[in-house]
Amino acid sequence: MTSQTDNKPFHGIRTVVTTPVSFDEVCSRLREQMGSATVQEIVALAQTLITQADYIAQVQERFVGPSGFMRFAQIDHGNWLPVFGIHRRSLRWVLGNPLIAMTMIRHDITAGLFAPVEILITEAQDGTGTSVTYVRPSSQMVIESNPPLLAAAVVLDVKLDQLITQATS
Repeated sequence: MTSQTDNKPFHGIRTVVTTPVSFDEVCSRLREQMGSATVQEIVALAQTLITQADYIAQVQERFVGPSGFMRFAQIDHGNWLPVFGIHRRSLRWVLGNPLIAMTMIRHDITAGLFAPVEILITEAQDGTGTSVTYVRPSSQMVIESNPPLLAAAVVLDVKLDQLITQATS
């Protein structure tokens, strides 16, 4: 049996929110709204002998912040960019919630390619503000007609927009 490659083009929508709010303040506001967990913690919890209801309750209690999100990882681009002459603070955060992801993945397993989501928080060139860049999740996940997936992904779009608006306003 030979493998087969199927390329499916799609159109992602990149959103950039620019604010005069400082980089440190935007990061602080985001942290206040998010819980924190590692992917390993989420998986380990699922692998214990608990019910679905217990898993949901424990995820919400232990990991989810007020926004409904948790931060899974941070990549600090600002720590390595100076080697190449770029002196700006820039953080890439991976955030999500397995309970939100499930609302999409149940309709298309490939939605898991874009859940959790990522944001890039970048200090303005002159240091007087911040931009937060992300790709609208529904524009990545829904590339064929799938109304239930689209409905769930749009809910994620709104939650992510609300989180970023709260941090940048």
